[in-house]
Amino acid sequence: MAFDTSVSGILAASADLGIIGNNIANSSTSGFKSSRGEFTDIYASSLLGTPGTAIGQGVQLNSVKQDFSQGNIEFTTNSLDLAINGSGFFRLSNDGVATYTRAGAFQLDRDGNIVNGSGMQLQGYPQDVEGNITGELGNLQLSTALIDPNATSQAIITANLDSRSVAPVIPWAGSFDAFADPATAPTPGMFESSTSLTVYDQLGNPHVMSIYFSKVAAADLTDPTKPNEWIARTLIDGVEIGAGISMPFEANGQIAADNLPLAYNIADWTPLDADGASNGASAQALSLDFSSFTQYGAAFAVSTVNQDGYTTGQLRGVEIDESGVLFTRYTNGQSRQIGQIALASFTNPNGLQPSGDSTWVETFSAGQPTLSTPGLGGTGAIQSGALEGSNVELTSQLVRMIIAQRNFQANAQLIQTEDTVTQTVINLR
Repeated sequence: MAFDTSVSGILAASADLGIIGNNIANSSTSGFKSSRGEFTDIYASSLLGTPGTAIGQGVQLNSVKQDFSQGNIEFTTNSLDLAINGSGFFRLSNDGVATYTRAGAFQLDRDGNIVNGSGMQLQGYPQDVEGNITGELGNLQLSTALIDPNATSQAIITANLDSRSVAPVIPWAGSFDAFADPATAPTPGMFESSTSLTVYDQLGNPHVMSIYFSKVAAADLTDPTKPNEWIARTLIDGVEIGAGISMPFEANGQIAADNLPLAYNIADWTPLDADGASNGASAQALSLDFSSFTQYGAAFAVSTVNQDGYTTGQLRGVEIDESGVLFTRYTNGQSRQIGQIALASFTNPNGLQPSGDSTWVETFSAGQPTLSTPGLGGTGAIQSGALEGSNVELTSQLVRMIIAQRNFQANAQLIQTEDTVTQTVINLR
């Protein structure tokens, strides 16, 4: 019997060494969770129970349990490297089969899907056609196509016009055209201040809009009761657009209340190319909001210029916040929200079955997964540009290895001792 008992001890020590070896081998594997063997003793029993003088028949490996404690967060330079700071698992689709992982080393495949090194697709809540994140689970995918340009329809400008300015000495000639022969343009004596901004047509082509501000002489006031009046005029690509707009100010230096909101509306502007011909874009309307202008005794200064147009853009980068929301950044300065990462939690994570590639699959003992967004439902937050390291503690593993080695040697020694005893009995005369 001692032979069988010792053999079971050797097998148990070998299994323990195998578990320890696997832990040590994966001490640098991202998202790896260390394991430990749980052993139980063996006793012969019958329907009447175990006798009081029963001697154990050895040991057996009962289960291998994993330690799902948090690993160290290690920062990287890749925004698609993701770490979970807290509990939860990334959900992956392996050809339709749900798998779970803590290893967040993701990348883009050729179709723009966010995948791990084995090609499994990261799942979450994609954005619908209206730009809203829904509760329908699906694969997260980034579009690498150019985004459509947006034609400028409105610009909001905030500036101060110097109240100390005097009316220009040269009258505004009007009908300026940079493509005329000869070309004509405003001269400094026709205005006091000017600024410019870039506007975009429907094809995403940029155009320079220049705005000129001229103070109105007392004899030319539109309303003599409002002596602080300016005229704003615009040119786009050097061609004068519209007839200009009056900007009357109150004595307190702000736009007259009965003129608010003050908008300079331009209808049917036809975008031109570098030669002055139509560039193929449709005519469009523009509205310039001057409601926030002031006229104080200070130098002309532009505070803000905001316009709603932009050219086409290519995907430049991805940003992921702690709640798992994905933002894409484009070369035209725009950003888009495209979805949100889902995290899964289990009642009994130790019931998950390892499936290789640092992933697990659900089992009956693990319970049904609960899916939620990061930070909710007991799940942790997402750390972008970081990976969770292995939670293997090498020092304790080496100590366990020494103990397992001693156990193996002791059981082997017991076999040798039992062999000596048996040989002694055989040699009796």
